[in-house]
Amino acid sequence: MATAPNWKLELVPIPVADIDRAKAFYVDRVGFHDDHDHTVSDELRFVQLTPPGSACSIVLDLNMTPMAAGSVRGVQIVVEDADAARAHLLANGVDASPVEVFPWGRFTGFADPDGNTWSIQELPPRD
Repeated sequence: MATAPNWKLELVPIPVADIDRAKAFYVDRVGFHDDHDHTVSDELRFVQLTPPGSACSIVLDLNMTPMAAGSVRGVQIVVEDADAARAHLLANGVDASPVEVFPWGRFTGFADPDGNTWSIQELPPRD
């Protein structure tokens, strides 16, 4: 088998019902960077947001894919400290789940206003 080229995940669509509400949530409450907000046409507005420190962004999806608003489950973000991430979310009015501990990491999570869910993982120490 031939060696595959480098593949870098760049953009994940997050289906929403209201782009302004979703953008305010992700930027003002969760802390994502506002990269782009362009109206392409009457049917398409391109809003790209990036979590701090991430090489991968999200695009708020109103008309780009057939996914229903709120249908994404378990997009995962890795952080250095799950407790600090949860404290940040709670301080900004985001309902974050209690931190749970598993052999593969410590986890918290949240849902956006449409019901898309996110998992936040603190990786376990590596030998």
